[in-house]
Amino acid sequence: MAGVATFRSVCWWNRNHLLSSLWNRCDSVAKREVLSLASVPLCDQASSQYHLPVPCAKIHMSAATHAGHNKWSKVKHIKGPKDTAKSQMFAKLSIMIRFAVKEGGPNPEFNTQLANLIEQCRAKNMPKASIEAAIKGAKSKASVYSLYEARGPGGSSLLIEVLTDNNSRTLQQLKSILNKNGGLMSDGARHCFEKKGVVMVNGLDKNGQDIQLEHALELAIASGAEDVERVEDEQDKVMLKFICDLSSLREVQEKLDALGLLTIHSGPEFIATTTVQLTDGDVEAAFCLIELIDENQDVIKVYDNIELQN
Repeated sequence: MAGVATFRSVCWWNRNHLLSSLWNRCDSVAKREVLSLASVPLCDQASSQYHLPVPCAKIHMSAATHAGHNKWSKVKHIKGPKDTAKSQMFAKLSIMIRFAVKEGGPNPEFNTQLANLIEQCRAKNMPKASIEAAIKGAKSKASVYSLYEARGPGGSSLLIEVLTDNNSRTLQQLKSILNKNGGLMSDGARHCFEKKGVVMVNGLDKNGQDIQLEHALELAIASGAEDVERVEDEQDKVMLKFICDLSSLREVQEKLDALGLLTIHSGPEFIATTTVQLTDGDVEAAFCLIELIDENQDVIKVYDNIELQN
């Protein structure tokens, strides 16, 4: 019996030693199955002599999962899209700054549109260095402003404001987007719009309460604005859009500020004078097209004359 016990002890020691060696060797191999002890040949003579059962087990090997893997998944699938959207927003603001400098000069004290854009950039946490680079870039880059007319799904009209250093490249890119998404370059869309002054203000008063449309109309009359609309920004926050004659833009903004309203930004915009109502399918296609156009790095803004049905 002592011989059997000794033999078993030696076998189990060899088994554990071999398994340890296999574990280390297969540490980086994913899901590899290693047969333990069943693949370890025992002495045939001893096995037949003592008729010892040969234990058999399966070990499932898998590659180690490092701590940073899950964190990277979150960065890739959650933080990534947010950073991409923020980067696109900063790029769009940079284009708008360059355009404002081109129109009214680099000094925000004498350029209301630029001053409002700078405040808008700060509110969205755009780095100061990026703002300064955009202002300086307006002088260093030979950019050209263009206004393109286009037709969208359902007969909608589009105006596309562009600031680019390569007009041919941008035009070809826009044509490609339009042709692939139910639109085309077309003259005549400009007649559906009128250039107006627009002042966007916070839809909440000093107490954080919604400014009702009736009161907003009173404020529009007091400030000299022609009309006011309730709109939502990209974060679904309610804002008031005061529309006025382009020549009285600065005066209207100053009066609205004096009435206690918080200006978000102001400047010239194209307001639709002739609108169209589209089917649900055309509305979806049109807004998909507008979004694709707006993602172009040279596009300042896209205007449409689509009237949404309640």
